[in-house]
Amino acid sequence: MALGPFRRDLISTYHRWHNDVATTRTFALPQPTTLEQEEASYAELTAAKSMAFFTVYDRASWHAVGTTYLTDIDHRHRSAEFGVLIGETAQRGQGYGTETARLVLDYAFTALGLHSVMLTAYEYNLAGRRVYEKAGFREFGRRRQSHWMGGRYWDEIYMDCLATEFTSPVLGRVFVPDAPRP
Repeated sequence: MALGPFRRDLISTYHRWHNDVATTRTFALPQPTTLEQEEASYAELTAAKSMAFFTVYDRASWHAVGTTYLTDIDHRHRSAEFGVLIGETAQRGQGYGTETARLVLDYAFTALGLHSVMLTAYEYNLAGRRVYEKAGFREFGRRRQSHWMGGRYWDEIYMDCLATEFTSPVLGRVFVPDAPRP
């Protein structure tokens, strides 16, 4: 698995993922989008300074399998919010979400120097919550019965991870000072 930038040539792929009801059931407002809306969203997201959006790739095939992001990046308070979407259904349950979360946390803490990354997940999103916990997120609160889905109300769960609780899997070996040369 690898991360790369959002790509204009993948807008139709992002559009397909965002119109899959099984995928968007974990969104705050699951609604279909037009290709024009997806193009406008792409332009807005890639221009924003307080956001970092990535495409998630299967490294063996370099096939795009999802997206991930940090939003509300606040360099003064050293915080951000995280999200991930594995859009290709065949890749779900294969560890992509956990590895993606770890890589984005590594980017946030090691490359950006952030201290706290949070997310929200709905109570019914058991797979997502398991992914986040395996990556290092911990629950810190709930907004009870605040989300309607499937004929009932569900809790919105707040989770975070701190830099002091995280060990860099990749960038800690890259973001180091040069050793003196003999």
